[in-house]
Amino acid sequence: MFFDSHAHYDDEKFNEDRREIIKEAFKNGVSYILNASSSRESVPKAVSLADEYENFYAAIGIHPHDAKDMDEEFIEVLEDYAKNKKVVAIGEIGLDYYYDFSPKSIQKNVFERQINLAKDIKLPIIIHDRDAHEDVLNIVKNEKAKEVGGVFHCFSGSVEMAKIVMDNNFYISLGGTVTFKNARKAVEVAEYVPIERLLIETDCPYLAPEPYRGKRNYSGYVKFVAQKIADIKGMELEEVAQKTTDNAKKIFKI
Repeated sequence: MFFDSHAHYDDEKFNEDRREIIKEAFKNGVSYILNASSSRESVPKAVSLADEYENFYAAIGIHPHDAKDMDEEFIEVLEDYAKNKKVVAIGEIGLDYYYDFSPKSIQKNVFERQINLAKDIKLPIIIHDRDAHEDVLNIVKNEKAKEVGGVFHCFSGSVEMAKIVMDNNFYISLGGTVTFKNARKAVEVAEYVPIERLLIETDCPYLAPEPYRGKRNYSGYVKFVAQKIADIKGMELEEVAQKTTDNAKKIFKI
């Protein structure tokens, strides 16, 4: 029923029960999972997991936190992994100005380089954007990311930004934050964005939705995100599940 469009099952928080928790998710209404890479180490792990499970897919890329570890040699590694049919996107990539784990200039360069890789190999992009809205949008426009499109994951921008994002051929993905009591902007975005342009995600093991906020997240909790969107839009849960699944399958060509 549900497509969790952004998860991190390669994360060490799943080391004790990774396979059990993935199987549990598939038993509890999740039909598809997309695992997003974030570092050099996570890329092969994500692809390996995708190879292991039928409806489990991988995105490959370097997160802005790890941008300082990127070099031209690893671009070639990514290009090689992208030949795997279970690799459906480049991501998560982007900018993060909340933390200072990689210098901004390096983050921008690595973001641009990976957008161009995605264009070269014709894969959509999964974008991470934290406290960097203006620079992210400028790079998306300047590098013509519109050519391949993709997803702004765990969207934290305004309704006005959502319009620009959609105009540039990107979908908007909402996660657990839309269920939080103080989630004014996320609720406004959920109300504004047509269901045909929305995805749902967990970003597990992070950002668990209410009523599990603060606990380890997993794909089975994506239904709480879908239910909140259904409530906001006055839709049935099943319709939100079906539409967001169809959207994800369309973007990632599944």
